[in-house]
Amino acid sequence: MENDEFSKELNVAVRVVHMACSLCEKVQKQLISTNSDQVRSKDDHSLVTVADWSVQATVSWMLAKALGSHISIVAEEDTESLSRPESSSLLARVVDVVNECLAEATRFGLQGPVSALSASQVLDAISRCSSIGGRTGRHWVLDPVDGTLGFVRGDQYAIALAMIDGGDVKIGVLGCPNYPVKDDGLKKYSQQNLILSNKPSGEVGCVMYTRKDSRKAWMQPLIHRDEMLEWPNSAKLIRVSSISNPALATFCEPVEKSNSDHSFAAGVACNVGLRKKPLRVYSMVKYAAIARGEAEIYMRFASSSYKEKIWDHAAGVLLVQEAGGVVTDSGGHPLDFSKGIYLEGLDRGIIACSGHQLHEKLIGAVYASWESSNL
Repeated sequence: MENDEFSKELNVAVRVVHMACSLCEKVQKQLISTNSDQVRSKDDHSLVTVADWSVQATVSWMLAKALGSHISIVAEEDTESLSRPESSSLLARVVDVVNECLAEATRFGLQGPVSALSASQVLDAISRCSSIGGRTGRHWVLDPVDGTLGFVRGDQYAIALAMIDGGDVKIGVLGCPNYPVKDDGLKKYSQQNLILSNKPSGEVGCVMYTRKDSRKAWMQPLIHRDEMLEWPNSAKLIRVSSISNPALATFCEPVEKSNSDHSFAAGVACNVGLRKKPLRVYSMVKYAAIARGEAEIYMRFASSSYKEKIWDHAAGVLLVQEAGGVVTDSGGHPLDFSKGIYLEGLDRGIIACSGHQLHEKLIGAVYASWESSNL
């Protein structure tokens, strides 16, 4: 892909997400073993950890270093609570984690800072990610830790980085530190195994990535310890499943009922002829599972008052599409990433499928089930 458009940006993005995965693995291990104060509650009662701020600061700093300080970044976290006097110890921890990660930049084929960043520089890097996106220009979109609840529980989570140019998603990179590289990993690896075992190098944890119109998607294992990232030599092509029979299809949905109407999804599943129990997974790992052929369907039906954010979908949507799948809203319309930080005009929900046949059947089932919905 060396001569393709956006090859430099993709190269940098993949390496930066590998760095972020390494950072998250260390923080998660500490978080689970110590049950410390590294978790705070945000105003919307969701969870934010040292990892969220540290990943955002690291990715922001590295993208600016590699691509220029003029870049526009749309990301989830801000510095309001982290800047308060009572958060001084938390900020100090974030600064330490960021500098520890940046010090290893050469291992990922990137150039880190000459000297350690100060607290103000770390806060500036986080605050730099305040763009609102839109149809004009180029914007990087980051969810530093997608599936924070999965992260703090030692379960699935993802680092999601995408690039939008002229309103279209051009690059998508998903880092999935707890997602086994081998097929059927979500089904075979329990949460307990992920938490308690020492994850074998090359067997658990991967980064998936793609570029718009490449019609290809790649996956490579995370590097661990003192290994050096060999990109793209360690990558292999991934492809969506060829299953088109609903009775054989595996269906993914969010773990928490607050994130999606499980009962409505169950009705759609029944109407379309799905027979397997839903695979409930935290984070955009659901998109990753479809892209590499481990699952065929992802349905998400949030309440009508909820507004979907672009950082929760951009990287995963492109990954599924370029791996051969289909992603639309529940009315069959393409998702529009050009309206700012929200997916405006979304029709009822989001449906991702491994192929057009399944997708058409699901859209029909949504319409058939809609009158009984309480959304």
